Amino acid sequence: MGGDLAPRAPIAGALQALGALPPQHHIELVGQTSVIEAELDALLRSDFASLAHIRDRLSIVDAPEVISMTDKPTVAIRGKTNSSMVVGIKRVADGHAHGFVSAGNTGAQMAASLVHLKLHAGLTRPAIGTIFPTANDPILVLDSGANMDCSPEELVQFARIGVVYAHALLGRDNPAVGLLSVGEEAEKGNAAVKDAHQRLLASGLNFLGNVEGRDIPNGACDRGVIDVVVCDGFTGNVLLKFYESIGPMLIGMVSKVAGLDARAIARSLTQLDVDEHGGAPLLGVRGVSVISHGKSSPRAMENAIMVALRAYESGMTDEIGRRLAESMPTTSGNAA
Repeated sequence: MGGDLAPRAPIAGALQALGALPPQHHIELVGQTSVIEAELDALLRSDFASLAHIRDRLSIVDAPEVISMTDKPTVAIRGKTNSSMVVGIKRVADGHAHGFVSAGNTGAQMAASLVHLKLHAGLTRPAIGTIFPTANDPILVLDSGANMDCSPEELVQFARIGVVYAHALLGRDNPAVGLLSVGEEAEKGNAAVKDAHQRLLASGLNFLGNVEGRDIPNGACDRGVIDVVVCDGFTGNVLLKFYESIGPMLIGMVSKVAGLDARAIARSLTQLDVDEHGGAPLLGVRGVSVISHGKSSPRAMENAIMVALRAYESGMTDEIGRRLAESMPTTSGNAA
C-alpha cells in the first residue's frame, strides 16, 4: 500500500514476477483487500490479461491500516499495527513468508524489521545495501541511508555483512572492501573513518584501504577491483541520489548533441537505470526485508521481488549470522 505508485505498481510488479517465475512460487499482496482486489481485477482484464492463469498463485492478506510516507517510524510499531508494513514483516518473522518487499516508508520498514525480525548477534544497527552500476561489474554500497552517523565499529560491521551479500548474491569470491573517504591515504577522513580504517586492516577481510568517489564509477581503484564500499548512511544516501541522476543526464546530453532518440540511448544504458535492481535488502536483520524506492515502477517492483527471492534462496541472512558469530571475540576461563 506504500509508494508513490501504489497499489498499481506493486500489484503489476507481482504479476510480472510470477509470470517470469516457475509455478512453485507464490506471492501475497498485503493491504486493504477491497482496494487490492479492484486493482488486481482491472489489471488482469487489461494489460495483464495473458497472465490470468496465474491468479491462483496470488493471495491477499488483509491489512486495513496504511502507513503514509510522512508518518514517523514509531507509528509503524505502535500506532498502526494492522498496517500492510507491519503485517507483512510479521508474516516473515512468523515463518509464513520467505521475504518482504515494499516501496513504502523506509523508516517505518526499518523500525518494523528491527522489532519483528530483530538483529543478528554482534550487530548494533542494520544497513541498506544498494547496488551501484560501474564501468565494470556492479558494486555494493552500504550504508545507503539507514544510519546518518556511524561509529568505527559499525562501519566494520557493515563491511562484514557486505562481504556476505557480495558473495551470496553477486557471486564474488573473497570480495574486496573499500572504505569511502576523501583520500586514499590512511590518515585521510574524519575521526570515525580513520579509526575504521585501522580496524578494517585487522579484520581479516580483503580490505583495499580507502577509496574515493571517483573510484566508484570505475568499480576499481589503483589497488584492484572493488566489490563492497562502506560508508555512513548520510554519505551513502547523498551518493545514491547523485548517482540516480547521472543516467537521465547522460541520456539527455547525448540525445541533444548527437540528435539521437533518447529512448534508444536509454535501452543501451540499462545498467544506469535504477529500476534494473529494484530494491535494496536491509542487511543485518534475521529475515529478508527489501526496501524499494518510493517511485518504483512495476518493473522495479518485479526486480525487487527477484532480489528478495535470491536473498532467501542463497541463505544470505543465515550466512551473515554465521560470519558475525565467527568474527566476535571469544572469551576463556571462569568468571570471577
